[in-house]
Amino acid sequence: MITVTALILAAGCSDSNDKKDRPGQPEKVTYLTGAGILGRESYVYVAMEKGYFRDAGFEVEVKPGIGTENNLKLLQSGAVDFAVVDITAALIAYGKGTFRDFTVVSAIQQRNLACFMALSGSGISTPKDLEGKRIAYIQGGIVKTLFDTYAKLAGVDATKVTWVQMQPQDLVKGLGSGSVDAATQFVVGKPQVEQVAQQKGQQAVVLPFSDQLVDLYGNGLGVSRKAITGDPDRVKRFNAAMLEGLRYALDHPDEAGLIYTKYQKTQPQPVATAEMRLMVPYAKAGSAPVGRLDEQKITRNIAALQGGGAIPATINPRDIINFDYVPAS
Repeated sequence: MITVTALILAAGCSDSNDKKDRPGQPEKVTYLTGAGILGRESYVYVAMEKGYFRDAGFEVEVKPGIGTENNLKLLQSGAVDFAVVDITAALIAYGKGTFRDFTVVSAIQQRNLACFMALSGSGISTPKDLEGKRIAYIQGGIVKTLFDTYAKLAGVDATKVTWVQMQPQDLVKGLGSGSVDAATQFVVGKPQVEQVAQQKGQQAVVLPFSDQLVDLYGNGLGVSRKAITGDPDRVKRFNAAMLEGLRYALDHPDEAGLIYTKYQKTQPQPVATAEMRLMVPYAKAGSAPVGRLDEQKITRNIAALQGGGAIPATINPRDIINFDYVPAS
């Protein structure tokens, strides 16, 4: 994990002069995904393929993220320009004082995707079954960060869980090999886990955090405070182009899956499409525009985290969220 972070940091520093493009040329920027580059990230490639980023003045390099904490570290260092962060994990990091030099400008998912996944042969079917089990996680990921709060609400003894750190690409492999009993995941990752389960004659078991924590946002687009103060129009243009790609991908998941496989080979088109289909009810919330962030809901997010002991003090939503970039309609 340290090696991957160091490589991205080094790449970000060495590319700093490359971002100063000639007048009339698109600006080269780096975008960090949440964790790995899977079908759920199809929307960023849709924005590239459809020319939304180009029209906004950007040439985007997509890099695989490695969890919210690491993404915030790279964002604050200037190694990347834009990064996907779990909004709840970002609230926790800010509340604990771990990271402060960032802000979130839009919500990619209106509901949190965090969950545990297991295979039916693991003996796990309820949260209580996690006790005594080995659970794979990625360092700095939202599921482990939120676990103590989730465990209190779900009646799980958190001290009876054994954590096994893995790289994002190894979580599902760990389930297949039996080296772990469950893995931290996003609910949209079910198609990939189902492929492994079917090979063993089993089924995928999903334990969503939203069953216990019903009012938490999922991922959002994060930027540094310096990016906001230095060139707010640049942030506005990028955010609008990304959200245009997200809207199109949610409305056309089959096409989004095809576009994903043009740029990435990590998942086949049917799996990438299935991930986008599963994300629709999490990214859309009634008549609210895609990307919308509501101050009252953020306040409830904060209250839920405080009630669960995840953050020690009161946070003003505007300390973390910049509502100037949120779509109004």
